[in-house]
Amino acid sequence: MLRLIRMWFFPRDVLDVGTTPDYRFSLANERTFLAWIRTGLALVGGGLAVAQFLPPLAVPHLREIFALGLILVGAACALRAVDHWVRCEIAMRKGRPLPASRFPAILALLVVAGSILLFIGLVV
Repeated sequence: MLRLIRMWFFPRDVLDVGTTPDYRFSLANERTFLAWIRTGLALVGGGLAVAQFLPPLAVPHLREIFALGLILVGAACALRAVDHWVRCEIAMRKGRPLPASRFPAILALLVVAGSILLFIGLVV
């Protein structure tokens, strides 16, 4: 686990694993990483917007909880992006199947839960 985290900060270590895949696959992996980073940034920005511009809701502190939740999910999304990038790159270099991820489903459920929570807060 620590070796994998080390590869987040020293991606040259990834080059020592297996053989170099077709560069198109590595570039596609990088584009996916950047898409997850954009998603994380959008969630953080949404959290800041909620904290600054949404009026106080009927339920006490719901606005702050929602804002902090968005910011934390955005941070988790960014961490997951770099972890998934390294895992996919290693799998491609070793000729193994790409790692499965539950994160998209979890993120979707969190967005749905947050939407329902915000809807209730606005309607009440």
